[in-house]
Amino acid sequence: MLTREKLEDVFGEVCIDKTLVASAGIGKESSRSIPTFVAEWIVDRHSPSGILDMGTKAKIHDFIRMHLPSKDQKNDIKYALRNGKSVVILDNYSVSVDLQTNRLRLRIPSIDEPNACVEQFIVEENPFLLIRGMWGAGRLSYRPPTPGTKTGQGEIWMIDFKPMQIRTVDLDYYCTARSEFSLEEWLELLLTSMGYNTEVYSVPSQQLILLGRLLPLVHGRINLVELAPKGTGKSYVYTNLTRHVWTVSGGKISAAALFYDERGKGREGLLTRYDTVVFDEVQTLSFDNPGLVVGTLKVYMESGEFTKGKIPAAADCSIVMLGNIPIDSSGLPRSQLLLATLPQFLQETALLDRIHGILPGWELPRISRKALTRGIGFKADFFGEVLHNLRNRTDDAEFVKSHARISGTDDLRDTRAIERLAAAYLKLLFPNLAPREDEFYEYCLRPAVDLRQRVRDQLSQMDAEYKQFKITAEVV
Repeated sequence: MLTREKLEDVFGEVCIDKTLVASAGIGKESSRSIPTFVAEWIVDRHSPSGILDMGTKAKIHDFIRMHLPSKDQKNDIKYALRNGKSVVILDNYSVSVDLQTNRLRLRIPSIDEPNACVEQFIVEENPFLLIRGMWGAGRLSYRPPTPGTKTGQGEIWMIDFKPMQIRTVDLDYYCTARSEFSLEEWLELLLTSMGYNTEVYSVPSQQLILLGRLLPLVHGRINLVELAPKGTGKSYVYTNLTRHVWTVSGGKISAAALFYDERGKGREGLLTRYDTVVFDEVQTLSFDNPGLVVGTLKVYMESGEFTKGKIPAAADCSIVMLGNIPIDSSGLPRSQLLLATLPQFLQETALLDRIHGILPGWELPRISRKALTRGIGFKADFFGEVLHNLRNRTDDAEFVKSHARISGTDDLRDTRAIERLAAAYLKLLFPNLAPREDEFYEYCLRPAVDLRQRVRDQLSQMDAEYKQFKITAEVV
């Protein structure tokens, strides 16, 4: 069992007691829904010693009321700014470049302000404001219109910014430190850092399913479908762990939003700005032009490339589809056609063949308060950045190619999918690239085969063109 002393000795200040956040009554489970890494930043700021008494809790809630405004407070904040006060707000800020006015335009979601301004040095110190946006504490002030001019307008300015997210990680140390832990300890650390209680999720197969949710985050262009009943926490990790994920919760989405808006402001699409795009509640998803979007998706999921206007573009963004599936009294899917719950325009087998794996979320219990972690693990912002940085490593893919033999199929997509999935499991569980032969098979290679086999089984049921194969793999 992983001990607090050992974890703190090896990783020190990048760890946090997850119990503190739950005890403080903030985060996703509270009425003020904020990402886990934001809640951890707030708690760690007020209780660095790990002691959370009633006085500290009161300070935390006072801090949130003062600096994390609700929507109905936006006019109070603007009024305070108008009266010459500076205000510190915790928010998910983002910056765009307005070449027509030569200004950096700041978006402040909590007060519905899309056209504030920001000092240039802040953007230079925090370039992710331009790419994906960043959570942080921004100090805002107001500059009124210049007297005697007709065109001058008052402007809100960000004059200082303290990011809540770690900027860099020592990836080499992280990978080397893996050798200090047994596989069981490392599994517990990963799952606890994800937000799960390993006493509830103690079955190895369930643990691998939970880890499977990280595969698209840690390796480029892994495309997954997870199907599960309602309430199993399919989207929990994606909305809590990292800033490098964008979640689309049902509804309609356009080709411009996904790929590139050549008719509008020339804004890059989601696939070029994030590590992973998640389609939550995929059964309610619709595209404004299904033929165009699905056609472009097929090209992208195969090659990592697409065309924006007449210009080719490339990305390594993973795609995740999360859908509900009805189950019977024994906990198994009611229908053998697992993908029948997807929208009709996503059931094209040529598209589904580009899905690397299907996660059997129906094997997990409904998420409960007991299921959420109460141990010590990595801070969410640190862990999210580790996953982001591991995406760029190629040693894992080379390890898989040289240590695995896949048989039972001659299909190149099967082989590529299994190799990519196994490399992602390897990055998660053995970042030091030192698994035993049996560990590599049981925790990397076999789970990868299982994920892809479900795709192959579905394709063979849906389309006679796709033959039924029993895929196997061995370590060489």
